[in-house]
Parts: sequence; C-alpha cells; structure tokens
Amino acid sequence: MLKHGILGLLNYGDMTGYEIREIFNKSLNFFWQAQSSQIYRELRTLEKNGWIAITTVEQSGKPNKNVCSITENGRTELLSWLSRQDPIGDTRVPLLMQVFFLGNRSKEENIAYFEGIACTCRQQLASFSDIEQSIDYFEGELNLQDQSPYWKMTADFGRRSLQMHIDWAEHCAAKLRSER
Repeated sequence: MLKHGILGLLNYGDMTGYEIREIFNKSLNFFWQAQSSQIYRELRTLEKNGWIAITTVEQSGKPNKNVCSITENGRTELLSWLSRQDPIGDTRVPLLMQVFFLGNRSKEENIAYFEGIACTCRQQLASFSDIEQSIDYFEGELNLQDQSPYWKMTADFGRRSLQMHIDWAEHCAAKLRSER
C-alpha cells in the first residue's frame, strides 16, 4: 500500500525522497504511517519495478539530490490500483484481536483499556484540526484544486472513524461498569 501512496504523490509532480517524506507526514500520515527508512526502501523497489525513475541533480555547495519521477508504467500501476474496488480491504484488525481475548484480564483493567482507547482517539481527533489548513496549502502549492475534494473526503472518513472508535470504546467501558 505504501508503494501506491508514493506513486500517488509522484503523480502530482517530481519530488525528492525528502519532499515525499515531508508531504507524506503532512497528509497521508493521518491514516497511513511510514518511517523515512520505509519510504526510501520503497523508492528503491519502485525504481526496480520500473514504476519510477530517479535522476541525480548536481548542486554546487551542497549535496546532490535525487529527484523521483513516476514513469508511464508507474502511472499504469497507480490507475490499476485505483480501479480495484475492495471497500473492506485487509480484514485484520489488531485491536479486535486483543479485545476478543480481554476476558483473560480483570474488568477493571479492561475498563481502563477501553478508556485508554477513547482517550487516544480523542487526541488523534484533535490533531485533525489542522488538516483543512494543510489541504488548502497543498491545493494551492501544487495547484491541485481537482484533487482536494478527495483529500477532504479522506479527512472526513478519518474524523468519523475516530469518533466511531471513541463511541465504541466508551460503550464497551460503560457495559463493563454496569456488569459489576
């Protein structure tokens, strides 16, 4: 999935690995986390697959930079990926695997567990307050007004998903409290 995120960013324009990482951290990071090392490793794989080209640009007085560009094969892969309709995606949810086995702990520990989930999700939801500014910035910076409605839809999904997690965790904690 990371490879498609990188291809999507490069489809907007040529970027260095550093620029990809910076834009990734200000946009995609809200729903897909990746370390710098993962991004750079993926760039090498994308180049091997022929989906991107990397050109070294010499600079005087500072280190050379490697600029990544999406190739036609990369664009074809991106569009192929975008055409796949799998709304559920990966059904593995580590959170639910843990919850399934929480009966092995005390109710008090599990109430705290669900309260912790709600608290963490509230903190993440608060971080969405800056997302509209970020979208507006990239929309103007990259001149991608046709793309920004989809960015806003993604952010809306993130907000709704976090709110659902908060509601669910609070419900679970309340249910355990009432069973005392």
